[in-house]
Amino acid sequence: MAASRYKKLVDALASDIRTGCLAPGVRLPTHRALAAREGIAVVTATRVYAELEAMGLVSREQGRGTFVRDIALPAGHGIDQQAVAVGAVDLNFNYPALPGQADLLRQALREVATSGDLDSLLRYQPHRGRAQDRASVARHLGRRGISADADRILITSGAQHGLAITIMAMLKAGDVVAVDALTYPGFKVLAHAFHLDLEPIPTTADGPDLDALEKLCATRPVRAIYTMPTLHNPLGWVMPAADRTRLIKIARQYGPLIIEDAAYAYQAEDPPPPLAATAPDITVHVSTLSKSIATGLRVGFVLAPPHTVPKLERAVRATTWNTPALTTIIACRWLDDGTVDHLEAQKRDDARTRQALAGKELVGLPLIGHPSSYFTWLPLPDDARADRLAATLARRHISVTTAEPFTTSTHTPQAIRLALGSTDLNSLRSALRTVRRVTVEDACV
Repeated sequence: MAASRYKKLVDALASDIRTGCLAPGVRLPTHRALAAREGIAVVTATRVYAELEAMGLVSREQGRGTFVRDIALPAGHGIDQQAVAVGAVDLNFNYPALPGQADLLRQALREVATSGDLDSLLRYQPHRGRAQDRASVARHLGRRGISADADRILITSGAQHGLAITIMAMLKAGDVVAVDALTYPGFKVLAHAFHLDLEPIPTTADGPDLDALEKLCATRPVRAIYTMPTLHNPLGWVMPAADRTRLIKIARQYGPLIIEDAAYAYQAEDPPPPLAATAPDITVHVSTLSKSIATGLRVGFVLAPPHTVPKLERAVRATTWNTPALTTIIACRWLDDGTVDHLEAQKRDDARTRQALAGKELVGLPLIGHPSSYFTWLPLPDDARADRLAATLARRHISVTTAEPFTTSTHTPQAIRLALGSTDLNSLRSALRTVRRVTVEDACV
C-alpha cells in the first residue's frame, strides 16, 4: 500500500472520530475485516490502528477489539493524570485535609522561627537527611512494627521521589519488574521513564496471584517486585500474613528485590507486619507523610537494606541533593510529639465516614475497597465504556479516574476509581448521587 494511501486511511478514520461520525464506544472492524474492506494487508491494518491509538483516538482491548475513545474526556485521564478542571468536584485525586491543620502549620512555623537552629536550615543538608531526623523516622517506623536502624533510612521529597531513587539506584533499563495488573500510576510513569519491563500479575480479592508470580519468577529474570501489601491503590486490599510470607519466600528463592510501597498503609488498622519487618535484607520500604498529613508536605522516607544505602544516597544527590530542611524539621517534630499519630487516627475516622457515605449513595453497585480508605473502585458492566462515563461526568463537573492509568496488562478493565477525600461531605454526597445516576443510565444505553 502506498504511504500516501495509508496516511489517507488514518486521516479519514481520525476525521470520522473527531467529527463524531464514529461515536465514542463504537467497536471498529477487526484488523482482518479492515484489511479486506480497504484492500490492504493485515499488517498494514494493524499499523493503521496502532497510529490511531498513538493519537489517543482508539483503545485496543485484548479479546474484545478496537474501540473509539471518547475524546471529550479531558487530557490526563491516562498515565499522566493532569490537574482537574477548575470548578469540578474532584473525585480523581486525594488530598484530604482536616479542620485545624493550617493552625498546626502556623504554630510549627512560629516554633521554628524562635528556635536557635535557623542558620543551619539555610545550608545544604546531608543527602539522606540529618541524623536526628532519620532517628525520628526510625521511631515512627517502630510504632508501625518495623525495627529500623536510622543508618538504613533516607529522607526523600515524598514517596514518589523515594520510588524514583530506588529505581535509579537498583535497576537499569530493560530490567523485568513484577507489578500488579492494576497498580499505582506513579510507578508506571517511573517505569516508562526508566525503560523498565513491567510484567503484570493477575489479582485476587486479597492481593496478587502468587502462583502467577512464582511462575513468572521461574521463567523470566525478575529483578524486582513492586507491591502495596497494606492498602493497595486502587483496590484497597490488605494482603494476609500467609501471603506475605509466601511472597517473601518467592523473592528469596528467585532473587528479586522487594519494593514495598506503604503510602496508604496508615489507613489500615492492625494489619499484618510490613514486608520490611520480616525481610529487611531484601526489601526497600517506601512511605510518606503526604497522604497522612498533607500533600504539600513533600516529606517521605526510604528504609533500605544496608548494602543499598550508598547507591540510594547517590541517587538523592543526583535528583534533589537533599530534602528541604524546613519541611523536614516540621515533619519530624510532628512525628515526635504525636501530631502525626493523631492526624492519622482522625483521617481514618474521616475516611470511614466517607466510605459509608459512598456505600449508601452507590448502594447496589459493585464497589471494591477498604472501609477506612479514601478511595473506592467501581467495576462497570462488560458492555459499558469507562471513558464515556468519565466524559459524561466531566460535563457535569465531576472528575473521576478510569482504569487506564492503573492498568499494566494489555486488557484495561471497564472501571472507575472514586477518590473520596478531596471535597466536603455535602459536595461528595451530591457528586456520588450523580455518579450513580450516570452509571445506571449508561448501563441502560
